Amino acid sequence: MSEFGNELRKERESRGIGLDAISEATKISHRHLLALEASNFDQLPGGVLNKGIVRGYARVVGLDQEAWVERFMAAYQGSGQLKDDDASWIQFAENVGKNRSHEAERPDVRLRWAGVALLLTLLAALGWFVWRYVSEKMAAESAPQQSHSITTVAAISASITYQIQQSPHT
Repeated sequence: MSEFGNELRKERESRGIGLDAISEATKISHRHLLALEASNFDQLPGGVLNKGIVRGYARVVGLDQEAWVERFMAAYQGSGQLKDDDASWIQFAENVGKNRSHEAERPDVRLRWAGVALLLTLLAALGWFVWRYVSEKMAAESAPQQSHSITTVAAISASITYQIQQSPHT
């Protein structure tokens, strides 16, 4: 038994947790848990499932999941039981991790998008204020013209009424 599996088993036993409890909580088969504790990595399903098994085991036992996954990966790679598919996936994951670290170092992209959002908000607010100002001006200008028209109509109406009253009835 390698050091990894032995330490994992000791952590579980020191907390008084049985393999059945881990299997029931995580739905991981009993034989995969035994293979993990015995460091028989070639009996594990492989790929990302191996990491999931280690994470689930660590979670139920109360261990730091990421630390134990890293320890598992180091033990798995050093065991000589590494499958070709897993080696390709590990290299792929490392490359993805390297590329993501560069993206995290570029906060200026987020600042650009925040600036664009702020600029659009300011333009929308400015457009609303201009529309409101122009609407009020047009309403104010049309109000005197309407009252002048009403006054003219009233004057014509009064004139016609006066003429009708003054004319002799036939």
